[in-house]
Amino acid sequence: MTTLFTKIIDGAIPGRFVWADDLVVAFLTIEPITDGHTLVVPRAEIEQLTDAPDDLLAHLISVTKTIGLAQRAVWGAPRAAVLVAGFEIPHLHVHVLPAWDEASLTFANARHGVPGAELDAAGERLRAALRAGGHAAHVPATLGSPEL
Repeated sequence: MTTLFTKIIDGAIPGRFVWADDLVVAFLTIEPITDGHTLVVPRAEIEQLTDAPDDLLAHLISVTKTIGLAQRAVWGAPRAAVLVAGFEIPHLHVHVLPAWDEASLTFANARHGVPGAELDAAGERLRAALRAGGHAAHVPATLGSPEL
C-alpha cells in the first residue's frame, strides 16, 4: 500500500519541498514543533530506520545535517534537533527542527492548523538558506514540487 509520504512525493497530496535528490526528499511538516520543522524522507518506501540499508542511512543523515545547518542559520537556533519515531506513518522519516531546549522536543508541542502562508514563508526561508549554503542543485524549482 502506498504511504502518505509517497503520495506527497508523487504530487497526489501537496507538499512544501526544500530538498530533492535521487534518494531522498525533504519537506515541511504541516504540524511543526518549531518554524522550519522538516521531514527528511527516502523516496523508497522503507518502513523504519532499522530496515534501511546503511548507504541510504548515511545519505539521509548527511541531508539531515545540511537541513539542520540551514535551519540554525535562518532561525538563530543553538541546535538542530533530530527525532526519529515513525509511529504515525510507516515510511522512514527523520524530523529535523531548530531547537532551543530539550523540553520543547515533544510531539505534544506540535502546532495544528498553522496557516499555509506561514508554512510557505518558512519553506522559502529555508530554501534560500540552502541555496546560499551551496546546495542550489538540490533545492527544487518550486516549493510545491520535488522536481529540480
